[in-house]
Amino acid sequence: MPIGPARMPLRDHLGELRRRLTIVIVSVLATAVVIYFATPTLIDILLDPLRSVMGADARLTVLTILGGFTIRFKVAFFFGLIICTPIIIWEIMAFFLPALKESERKWVIPTVAALVILFFLGMIFCYFVIQRAAFGWLLQQTNEFADPLYNAEDYLDIFMKLEVGFGIAFEIPLVIFYLSIFHIVPYSKFRANWRYIYIGLMTLSGIITPDASPVTMLLMFGALIGLYEIALAIARRIIINRDGKAALKWTREDYEEHEFDEE
Repeated sequence: MPIGPARMPLRDHLGELRRRLTIVIVSVLATAVVIYFATPTLIDILLDPLRSVMGADARLTVLTILGGFTIRFKVAFFFGLIICTPIIIWEIMAFFLPALKESERKWVIPTVAALVILFFLGMIFCYFVIQRAAFGWLLQQTNEFADPLYNAEDYLDIFMKLEVGFGIAFEIPLVIFYLSIFHIVPYSKFRANWRYIYIGLMTLSGIITPDASPVTMLLMFGALIGLYEIALAIARRIIINRDGKAALKWTREDYEEHEFDEE
């Protein structure tokens, strides 16, 4: 897919943005249309977390005549969005690529790969760990005083929000990584303010998880802390190897001055 020139009039930038949005929208919709016909099988797969808690005979309930179509369309769109994630990420990165310096452009392809991998890792982690724990806890709250009715729309909405939420949340460490290695925020500040960052991650975990379950929030919080620490460890190694140990305290101005001196 072509990359536009760095300097263009505003109208051309808007045209470039429209072109890339069109690619994304058409890709997602075309994929969703194809997937629509496989939605019964896909919904059956999405039911696994519920069945792991309630048994293999657990079934969903649709409360309206149009409910089945609406649910199938949502599921098809959800999977279309997920399958097209690499295209979406690439189009976003390609739009901003002309604004990057030559030394920064070499990070684009690794970044796209990392974003895609982390997004899918987040979804996989959510499916196999979070969904079962979340629905187990939520159903336990209901079973103590009532017989639950598994509304298909409610279940799938929570399921899909959790999946997307965890996919996006797993991208956060990559943002931290780039803020650090390009000295937009000095590495030393991340280390010095770790308490505030942990509180921020816990708050974010509570916001992203749509089910209000403390189990889900704590599991996400633990995963984010682990990824955050891994991202900082890798960033530290890269900074030291590239610029020396003193660079761990550099600001963006120090980094740019160092680059200018090397040139």
